[in-house]
Amino acid sequence: MTRYLSCLLFLTIFTCGNNHTPEISKPVGKEFISNASEPLNIESGERKLIKDGRVEFETDDLNAARKTVFEAVDQYKGYVSSDQEYKSPGRKSNTIVIRVPANSFDPFLDDATQGVENFERKEINVKDVTEEFIDIEARLQTKKELENRYIELLNQAKTVSEIIEIEKQIGLLRSEIESIEGRLKYLEDQVSLSTLTMTFYESIPNETDFGQKFKNGFRNGWENFIWFLVGLTNLWPFVLIGLGLIIGFIIFIRKK
Repeated sequence: MTRYLSCLLFLTIFTCGNNHTPEISKPVGKEFISNASEPLNIESGERKLIKDGRVEFETDDLNAARKTVFEAVDQYKGYVSSDQEYKSPGRKSNTIVIRVPANSFDPFLDDATQGVENFERKEINVKDVTEEFIDIEARLQTKKELENRYIELLNQAKTVSEIIEIEKQIGLLRSEIESIEGRLKYLEDQVSLSTLTMTFYESIPNETDFGQKFKNGFRNGWENFIWFLVGLTNLWPFVLIGLGLIIGFIIFIRKK
């Protein structure tokens, strides 16, 4: 056992000196699992697909279209991840990002856009991540099995240096495992829930140039009047002095 452990430590130290991570594609004794690159066979079962889409259309009633979308979200057990409203000259729009179960994507899209005859934009994308999914699961399993082997050796280590080196390798493996698990979790989320970005808008008649100028002039005049009152408030001592001088001058003229 001591000889076997020494060989393992020598190999891990040599490997860490080059890559800082244990090389699991080279077998260490008979008990370690090889990760030799072999072609992955994708079974004929369910494929892992990421589906997302983007649609844009005009509506006569923005509030009614919004109500229809949210009713469809509730019906198909989805949720809204983003809801933004915009208003610009001649247009008022709403952009909603929706996550909905992948198997309900198509019927949800039909119900959420019922009554829409023309789409200004309609894009549906499907990405097959089956091979990446299988590859990540295989790498994760291999890393976990190697971690278990290191834990077994840690329980049998005799010296402090052996314990430190094995714990170092376990820490590196644990970091890699968490990274792989994070990627796998992200793919599972993207596969199970599809993303649909919906933008719908309502046209607003533009005002005439004269009406716009009149409104701007009235607003500017009111603002100037307010600033005039503010200026008088700041100069009230001088206003009182001026009024006093004027009254005194009038009285002086009458007496004379």
